[in-house]
Amino acid sequence: MNQWRMRSTLMVSLLAVSLGLTATCLLIIRVSVQQEIRKGLSSDLDHSLSTFRNIAQQRDQMLVREASLMADLPSLKALMASQDSRTIQDGGEEFWQTSGSDFFGLAAPSGALFTYSSREHGLNDPLVRRGVQACMARPEEPCMVAFGQSLYTLSIQPLYFGPPSNGSQLGYVILGYAIDQQVAREVSDVAAAEVAFVVDGDVAATTLPQDRRSALRSLIPTFTAAAPQRISLQREIYIAQSSTLPAACNVKAELVVLKSYDRASQYLRRVNQWILILGLSTLLIGLALAAAISRTVTRPLEALVAGARALGRGDFNYQLNTEGAVEVRELGLAFERMRDEVKRTQRELLESDRLATIGRMASSVSHDLRHHLSAIYANAEFMSLANTGADERVELLLEVKEAVRDMTDLIESLLLFGRTGQILHIQQESLAGLVDRTVHSVRQHPDARDVQVIARDLQSVEANVDGTKISRALYNLVLNACQSARSRSGPASVTLTLIEDHERIRIAIADTGPGVAPTIRSTLFQPFVSSGKVSGVGLGLTVAQHVAQEHGGEVKLEHSEPGNTIFSILLYKNALQSLARNAADANPSADAAMSDFNVEVEQEHR
Repeated sequence: MNQWRMRSTLMVSLLAVSLGLTATCLLIIRVSVQQEIRKGLSSDLDHSLSTFRNIAQQRDQMLVREASLMADLPSLKALMASQDSRTIQDGGEEFWQTSGSDFFGLAAPSGALFTYSSREHGLNDPLVRRGVQACMARPEEPCMVAFGQSLYTLSIQPLYFGPPSNGSQLGYVILGYAIDQQVAREVSDVAAAEVAFVVDGDVAATTLPQDRRSALRSLIPTFTAAAPQRISLQREIYIAQSSTLPAACNVKAELVVLKSYDRASQYLRRVNQWILILGLSTLLIGLALAAAISRTVTRPLEALVAGARALGRGDFNYQLNTEGAVEVRELGLAFERMRDEVKRTQRELLESDRLATIGRMASSVSHDLRHHLSAIYANAEFMSLANTGADERVELLLEVKEAVRDMTDLIESLLLFGRTGQILHIQQESLAGLVDRTVHSVRQHPDARDVQVIARDLQSVEANVDGTKISRALYNLVLNACQSARSRSGPASVTLTLIEDHERIRIAIADTGPGVAPTIRSTLFQPFVSSGKVSGVGLGLTVAQHVAQEHGGEVKLEHSEPGNTIFSILLYKNALQSLARNAADANPSADAAMSDFNVEVEQEHR
């Protein structure tokens, strides 16, 4: 985004903010409403279960009272006193009609069933007798039992001849009510939810439509009583919760309460639609505002950016557009004033810097040339004396040669400094070979006497560089290291290493000298800075830095303390590859002509 236009950034930002706010609001409201819906549904489910328990408790209490009243009827006691199954079966029908219950039965004191009657026809006798026997284990409490797929709650009351205390029990009176569609509707009406009673995985009674019963039957094995779960019946989403009912005779009876999630979430869908409409409206308004801001702010700012680019290219006559908002117009006028001031200041700085550079160069060069010429003049005068011996003449001649060599080095440094910024002559070079040749050349220099120059850990590295300039930069750094090492007492040594990794090539020069003074580290690579050196024009580090920068690299003072100072030439592979591509795209004939011209110029200066 840092490379985008302000107009694009503004438009995209407004779009992102609008969409982000809309999406965030939708998400927050959706999550909040969903949580409230789930809480409401869970509350409704719990309320449905508690409603059924209350209804069941009330009906159980009525059932117990009715069974107790039936057990106190003298006529029923007289019937049961016969203890004859056929007589009891014939007379029991009248009492069942009187009770008005869904299930009526009479049993012997042993629990054997004499007779039973039910409003549901076709009950399985063995299942009925087994269920009644299971409820006989605790006859004092209502018992839920399943006769096949029919679910009943039974109340069993003992029937005595006379007072219960004399122990003359005639049998048991059994009354029950069916848990059927009517009970399911009562629970459903109170809880505003769909209800299903399930017996051994099959639906016994439910308020669901007929077409959804089979779908519910297939999902019953997946229900758990731990928490509500989400199910789909005929493309409608429900939140369902099941509760196990205490049924006798190892029958698994469950109450399943289902709350429609689709109907409960209609409000959420309406809220989503309104938020979406508001989000789109906000987006359109934002785009309109962005267009208006673009006309008054971003376009004039783009004109100022174009003026800044022109100023960067050195075009001080670019016409600026001062239209737009008040602040933008003021900014344009301030930019024009700044541009005029920069133009004047640049002219003055160039003039003063040129004069200062010429002055420093003239002072340094004249001092060094005068020093070397004085040595040549004095040694030549001594050589002209008649009493000067042959050995003395040889020593004087060596001193003259050293002075001439120093003057030649000085002139070559000046020439190379003056040519920095010119076209590089890139070709494939072995950097290890360049290091070896440079070390050999430095060893011939008088300042390298008594200095152990070592080249070790030289990896075999090939790179596209200007070999002449890299050699000169390396020569300057190694010679400076030798001069620094000799200025400290003790063994003097200079160590060169060449290391390559996946990003760069590093040529390190370490010496045992006293180190670089902290006072000159900030001006170390400026021209004509030669603090602490007896001779030298102060261009060695400057030329080395310029050569490295021309190759897209740099010279760094990595470490400096007495006995261990490290300078490094860092060449970055990406920059070298770019230089190689540029050299390949250039005109080969023009490069050859420029190379010949440079050779001729150097020969003339020498």
